[in-house]
Amino acid sequence: MTTTTTSPNPENAGSTGTAESSGTPHVHFWAVPDLTGLEFDPLLAKVLHEDPVTRVRLPHGEGHAWLVTRYEDVKFVSVDPRFSRQAVYGRSITRLAPHFIPMEGAVGFADPPDHTRMRRVVARAFSARALRSLREHAQDVMDGLLDRLERHGPPADLMELVNRPFPLAMVSELMGVPDGDQPLMATWSDAIISAGAGREASERAKADMARYFTELVGRSHGTGKETLAAVLADAVDEGTLEEHEAVGLAVLIQIGGAHAVRNNSANMVYALLTHPEHLARLRAEPALLPRAVDELLRYIPHRNAVGLSRIALEDVEVGGVRIAEGDPVYVSYLTANRDPSVFPDPEKLDFDRGYNPHVAFGHGPHYCPGSALARIESEILLDSLWTRFPDLRLAVPEDRIRWQRGALIRGPETLPVTW
Repeated sequence: MTTTTTSPNPENAGSTGTAESSGTPHVHFWAVPDLTGLEFDPLLAKVLHEDPVTRVRLPHGEGHAWLVTRYEDVKFVSVDPRFSRQAVYGRSITRLAPHFIPMEGAVGFADPPDHTRMRRVVARAFSARALRSLREHAQDVMDGLLDRLERHGPPADLMELVNRPFPLAMVSELMGVPDGDQPLMATWSDAIISAGAGREASERAKADMARYFTELVGRSHGTGKETLAAVLADAVDEGTLEEHEAVGLAVLIQIGGAHAVRNNSANMVYALLTHPEHLARLRAEPALLPRAVDELLRYIPHRNAVGLSRIALEDVEVGGVRIAEGDPVYVSYLTANRDPSVFPDPEKLDFDRGYNPHVAFGHGPHYCPGSALARIESEILLDSLWTRFPDLRLAVPEDRIRWQRGALIRGPETLPVTW
């Protein structure tokens, strides 16, 4: 396979398929369908097994990009410094969203040593002591939400009453966002992270959220608090961060902590409600919970398409394919988690999977800094929910559950349950 690109037919840009001409590689025009439930993207499944380092064109942006799907290749690209996130900024690379989501200077598009410097600051907010305190707070928050669920009575929408407010409350507590401002956070985050909201709404929400965190970090200077806003303010005072870097970090963590955990925790609940034998096993063996959460993280396709891209800074061979200097590259953590060379019978949800080195939180320098908190939240939610409501079950048939459309992170719009 060469690195010469094809010239795509614009009329086919919205379809899923391949195009080729003499001397040029296949290009998959990836429409990225709105999938329901835990359905795995058929194009991802196809290329993992048939064309593991391939070219794709997504609905927005320009040109083509490489897509790397196998586990070892994904890990290689994720850690090799010849693939740069920073070099992406300012380029209209083919992508799922109609708008460019990260803010300028965001840690997600930084390379070492800048990335290392910014990540070190964030790590202070996720110390062992902080996580112990957050675990206690998480249980208190969950108990209060389940009290409200009980008062509401069946049927009830778990998304509205539990899965949406729980991670929002947790990341807001971490950040230092007052309770009264949480609805603002939810509205802005939804507009920024949705591919369907459109460029104008996303950019407006991003600017509003940046102004909010500029003020919050500004008010947190010298307070001595342990909130992330105060940690970021101290780092600005020390000269470790520029103000815009601190604000970018705050926005990124607030959105990721609320939006990603909201949807993934709802997907976990749905997975257990639709796999009753797994739920029964988990209830009978509560010590299995951490392993079950890890397997759910591996198994659930938690996002649509792919995340952030990288640029090859020189010619690099990946999986036997030469990727040329300047070419954009995506990795798929979803396909890496379904690679049969690492995970036997990968399409099976298996709580007995002893070796499970999944990459649901990413890999390498850009590994999710909030992964430990996300695991805590998932464990508390799954344990508490069925402890309080042992007969919890779906209130409607599976095919009547509405799933989010035009979303970057997959999840149900509503999750109606009864007990």
